[in-house]
Amino acid sequence: MNLPLFPLNTVLFPGCMLDLQIFEARYLDMISRCMKQGSGFGVVCIVEGEEVGEAASRFAALGCEALVRDFQQRPNGLLGIRVEGGRRFRVRSAQVLPDQLTIAEVDWLDEAAERPLLAEHADLAALLAALAEHPLVASLGMGGVAVGQAQLANQLAYLLPLEPAQKLQLLQQDDPGARLAQLQLLLEQLQGESGG
Repeated sequence: MNLPLFPLNTVLFPGCMLDLQIFEARYLDMISRCMKQGSGFGVVCIVEGEEVGEAASRFAALGCEALVRDFQQRPNGLLGIRVEGGRRFRVRSAQVLPDQLTIAEVDWLDEAAERPLLAEHADLAALLAALAEHPLVASLGMGGVAVGQAQLANQLAYLLPLEPAQKLQLLQQDDPGARLAQLQLLLEQLQGESGG
């Protein structure tokens, strides 16, 4: 399947919300096409290159579909959109069109069925509830109570200040339980480094 790509310095996860400001013609066209067709676009993390101007020179081969949930004209005249992460995908091949928009041939990744949270996830669930108090997280309508392991793993992986490479490793992990275990380890490392 062909999917237009929007390379960003961020890693989007399924079910997570992202606010974007669109001002480049290639992306305004892309968003308008997506909204007409009721389709999404792919968010991929930039590994090298910049978000603006030339097509990103290198981006991660793993990404997440973005579905437009809301849009509005910003006071600064730019188009503001809110997207929700959809399915995960792997980029098979990509080409840059004359207008610098990147179109990719992608394979969708299978999602594991949602599984209930276990007692061992209590700390992570409490962390997500605490993150929901943050104004930025609250404004996205995220955080709070997760219904299962995948939702908890995705929201924490998205919201925590991890390195892009660490987030990509988490996105690549098919099993939500394993994703949570990996998050737990990363958090312990973070706490170790801050001497907490």
